[in-house]
Amino acid sequence: MFGRRPVLLSLAVLLLLAAAAPFLSAQPKHEKSVWNYDGGLLLMTDGSFPSGPCFRLSGRATAPNYFENLKRIDSSLGTILHRGNDIVTEFPPQLHLSFLMYDLPCDYQLQSTDTRVYLTRTLVSTLRLSFYWKRGVTLRPATGIVPKHFETRPVQPYAVNLAAELPQKFEWIFEFDVPSAGVPVTDSLVVVMRTPDGHIAARAAARM
Repeated sequence: MFGRRPVLLSLAVLLLLAAAAPFLSAQPKHEKSVWNYDGGLLLMTDGSFPSGPCFRLSGRATAPNYFENLKRIDSSLGTILHRGNDIVTEFPPQLHLSFLMYDLPCDYQLQSTDTRVYLTRTLVSTLRLSFYWKRGVTLRPATGIVPKHFETRPVQPYAVNLAAELPQKFEWIFEFDVPSAGVPVTDSLVVVMRTPDGHIAARAAARM
C-alpha cells in the first residue's frame, strides 16, 4: 500500500503541469528590437520639380561622440535610448547636418521616350530650404541654423569617350550646424525644399 504513494504523487504532479501548460504558454513575451545609432541619424528621400527633373537627398546628422554606442530599445514596455548605463533623453547642444543631392530618374520617365531633364545650377539655386523640429504632427521652426559648406561638383560619365555628347550632370553638397540643446530625442529634424512658388520639392526627416 505504501509502495503506491510515489506513483500517485508523480501522477498528481504531471496532471498539475498539464493543467498549467496553457496558462504558462499564454504569458506575454517581452519581445524587443534594438537600433544602433553609431555614425549618426540617416536622412534620405526622393524629390522632384513640378515639371521635372527628379532627384535624391541622402545624408546624415552627426555630433562628436554623441552617437557612439547609442542604442534604442523598443519593447512592449516602451522605448528607451541609452549609452551604456546612461539613459539619453535629449539631443546634444549641436548637430552637424550634411546631405548630398543628385539626379534620379522619375518613374514616369522610365517608360518615356522624351529627352530626360537633369538638375542644373540655375534650377537648384531657386530652391529654398526650411528646417523644423517635429513633435507628433506639430512642426516648429528650427532656429539658429548656420550654413557651413555648399559645393557643386560635376559628375563624370561612365562612358568617358562620349562625355562631349552627353548632358552635363552635377551633384550638390550641403552642410549646416543645427542648434539642438534641450531638444528631446523624441523630436525629429525635418528638412523641406521648396520651389519659388511654394511647391514642396522634397521633405526628409532625421529621427531616432
